Amino acid sequence: MSLPAFKPLDRRIRHYELLLERDLKDLPCYDLPKGFHIVTYQEGDREEWIRIEKSAGEFTSYEEGLDAWKRYYAGHEADLPGRMFFVEEETGRKVATATAYHDIYGRDTTSAFLHWVAVAPEAQGKGLSKPLISHVLNRMASLNETWVKVPTQTTSWIACKVYLDLGFRPIEANKIHSREGWCIIRRLTGHPALAEFPAAEEDQVLVQKGKDIK
Repeated sequence: MSLPAFKPLDRRIRHYELLLERDLKDLPCYDLPKGFHIVTYQEGDREEWIRIEKSAGEFTSYEEGLDAWKRYYAGHEADLPGRMFFVEEETGRKVATATAYHDIYGRDTTSAFLHWVAVAPEAQGKGLSKPLISHVLNRMASLNETWVKVPTQTTSWIACKVYLDLGFRPIEANKIHSREGWCIIRRLTGHPALAEFPAAEEDQVLVQKGKDIK
């Protein structure tokens, strides 16, 4: 069996929750390609956020996106200017988003959290994610944050590679709890930062019908 060509977010990949972290010193800086610029959240951008996240495959319906918005941001919209960012085309159409936020469950009060990074399909492959994320990380540093975490999953394997490229590393507990997931990411990306993990075998990468998924 050979592995198929995977999409940036692909639910054929076995699902494991992943958590990465890094400090907010010596942050990378990337320039957006010509024709794009970064803007911050404005009142009414909820619909744009849902549209981008849904188009990128994070949600299967508008209602699912609205539920996520309510869970993360409802009642806190006044906090979003300067924290939620979008990449816009010259036409003003928003095509990517990421947010400098916190652990909404209150379990981790010492770390900032990078949330909901997404690029619309028509803008993927244009070099937007690293400039956007680096902008958000530098914003966190300007807010006197010192440490940042980013939750993701094996199904978002391309995002995992981007985070690793930007200096994020798996947290120690997650190395243990999601070891099989990191082996999958090692297999799919070959990233040198994951040298401690053996690459997963092909039959360990794909969802197996009739078996539980982590």
